[in-house]
Order: sequence, then structure tokens, then C-alpha cells
Amino acid sequence: MNISKKDIDSLNAEITISVTPSDYEAPVNEALKKAQKQISMPGFRPGKVPSGLIKKQYGTQILVEELNKLLDKTIYNYIQENNLEVLGNPLPKEQASVDFVNQKDFEFIYQIGLAPQINVELTSAQKFTLKTVMVDDELVEKYVKDVRRNFGKPSNPETATEKDVVFVDINELDENGNIQPGGVFKSTSLSYERLKNEEAKTKIIGVKKEDKIIINVNSLYESALDKSVSLSIDKETAETLNCNLQLTVKNISRLEDADLNQELFDKVYGEGKVSTEEEFKNKIREELGLMFKADADRFLSSEVQNKLLERTNIQLPDEFLKKWLMVANEKPITQEELEKDYPNYSNAMKWKLIENKIIKDNEIKVNVDEAKEEAKAFIKSEYARYGQVATDEDLEKISKDILSKEKEAQRIFENLYSKKVLDLIKDKCTLEPKEVSYDEFFKA
Repeated sequence: MNISKKDIDSLNAEITISVTPSDYEAPVNEALKKAQKQISMPGFRPGKVPSGLIKKQYGTQILVEELNKLLDKTIYNYIQENNLEVLGNPLPKEQASVDFVNQKDFEFIYQIGLAPQINVELTSAQKFTLKTVMVDDELVEKYVKDVRRNFGKPSNPETATEKDVVFVDINELDENGNIQPGGVFKSTSLSYERLKNEEAKTKIIGVKKEDKIIINVNSLYESALDKSVSLSIDKETAETLNCNLQLTVKNISRLEDADLNQELFDKVYGEGKVSTEEEFKNKIREELGLMFKADADRFLSSEVQNKLLERTNIQLPDEFLKKWLMVANEKPITQEELEKDYPNYSNAMKWKLIENKIIKDNEIKVNVDEAKEEAKAFIKSEYARYGQVATDEDLEKISKDILSKEKEAQRIFENLYSKKVLDLIKDKCTLEPKEVSYDEFFKA
């Protein structure tokens, strides 16, 4: 077997593999023997079909399969042994048709895309903006208010306000203002915040239990769809319905904000962990700082990527990669879809090349213990989303399960490498702090 590489340019090359019978006859004969033992044909006992008949009927198919195995192994080994940094996978080049029945010697050509040579310098001369949220008293008070609302207590006040939900019986009225026999009837709830019409909002405020409100259906609901869903009538009826409705107040519900006292402190942070209003607010301030730190890192990471992509000016073998994407995509895509999505794919690949170069140049490593702790941190956050706390046993078992799955483990390791790259950039480059308000921080 002979294998050689021809450089087309700095980013594209061709690998030619020449194969002779001595390269493939042994595996093909072995595969034929295996097939002879497994294949059954009418008139022959299992495993006793003549080898000539097997070769005649299945020989070409087996030859192609064994050649493909040989070629895959050969080109993979060649890339590894010659330390070629390739992008995507080798693609067979279009050639004149191969006669697998009569040919003995074969030549196969593969196109490969080569990773560009890049240089990434991380020095104090490199400047990035570290945007952070200003955790001021106003923001703390906002979150205190949210906490009090989330731990609030339900009540049934006598009179409705803008904060309340009013439960009503709705009756359709006729032209004389009487309840329409067989007309629309529905028990439902109305919230001031969800009402769009000012007349409807005004009429809800100040009502008491058993009060009756008269309002036109089109003032209560904005569209035929709203009427259809809220009154449980078909859409055709809703489109032409134009009548007054009588709303009889049956109940008023309010969620009272929790008092800022020890009971609330214990519910939020555990018994005795916080004992004063000042400690409570400081605890919230601390948590906000940690929460926004992760957001700040995401913003910094995005800026780092954009600036390093711009400064590094990486060139890729674009035409090769487009061909490879068309072949490698799990779902068929059109040329138009490919051209539309390619810029995002290209930038993602360029950043991965930069990141890998930083990892290699700085000998960044991630070990299994670090991956395990990262997996546990992820599990804790998922439990916390549902108001639960993971036990040590849960963390141990689930983290082990996650890391046993190739794709999940790869995601964990990649996240850790990305974090370490960002930490290195924070250490080596100049970060220019920029503290902004909450609204400006999250402004698109």
C-alpha cells in the first residue's frame, strides 16, 4: 500500500491511497469464510454453501466493505502519525467509476481541510471590558419585595384593589338589561393587571362581594379569541357576540406580602441563619453579587471571543467545510440553508481553534476529580431550580452517571476548559471594570 499527501494550498490537501491485492486479500478471504458459515441457501445445509457460490453472489459487496474498513483505518493512522491538524473529516474526491468486479489495483483520493497556523498572545496589552451589575440599595429592595411576594399569604379582602383577583359569575343580558335565558354563563376570574380596557379596569377597582357590574363584552375582551376561550363559546359565536354582561362578584383574593420578620428569614435561609432586617438584606446583596458574577463572566467571554476573532483574523478552508457539512449533517440541508448558517458555524470553529491553541500553549489540564465536582455543581443547581436539596448520595450517584455518558462527559470537560481559559485571560490580560445599572447590564 502506498499513501501520499499533496498540498493544494495552506488550508487544503489531498491524500492518495493506492491499494493492491496484497493489502486486502487476507481480510476479504476471512470475511468470505465468515459469511460461508452464516449464510443459508436453498439446497444446502447451513454453513455448507460452496465458497465459490458465496464469492460469486457476495464477493463484490464484501470487497467494498473490507476496502472501506481498510481505507478508514489507513487514513486515520496517517493523520495521527503525521500530526496533521484537520478540520471535519476526509471526503472522497469524485473520480472515474471504480470497477470492483474486474479491477485488482485501486487508487482512492481524499480531500482534507487543514487547520490554519495561528498565534494567540495573551498579555497585559490586551484589554477587555469587565461589565458588572451595580448592586445598589434600590436593586436589593426590589429583590426583597420579590421575596416577600413569593412567600406571601393569601387573604380575602372586602374591597378589590389593583393587586387582587376578582372571582365573578358572568351572565349575558338582553336588550332590556335582563339575564338572557339560555345565554352565556361563565364562572371565571379577572385580574386588574391582565385587563386591557380602561373601562373594565375602573369598574373592577373598589368592588365588594355580591356587587354587580354591567359591562359590554367587547370592553371586557379584546378579541373574538379572548371571548371564545374565556366564556367557553365557539369562535364563530364569539366573532358576532356584542352584548352587555352582568358580572356578579363572588369572591376577592389577594396575596399579602410576607412580613419582614424572623418567620420570613427562617423560611428563606433556614432557622437562625439570619436574625435582623439588615442581615437579611446583606444576604440578598451577597447572593445577587454571586448571581451576577456568572452573568458578568458570560458577557466577558462573549467580548473576549469577538475581539480575539477580530484580532487573530483566522482563515478556514471554507469550500471544503461547506462540502463536509452537507455530507455530515444528520438532516438534509439545502445550499441556501448552508450559506445562511455557515457564518455562525465558521465563527464557532474559529473560536474553538483559538481556545485549543490557548489550552495547548499554556498546558491547561482538566482532571477527573474536577469534572466530578463540576457535575455535582450542575446537579445542585438543577435541584435548586425546583426548590430541592440534593443529598451527598444523590450527588455521588448522579455525577457518576453523567460522566459515564460520552456526550455528557464531553460537555462537562469542555465547560471546565472554557472556564480555565477565561480565568487565564483574566489573569494575563487587562480587565477594565465597568459597573452599570441592572437595566443597562441586561439591555440587548
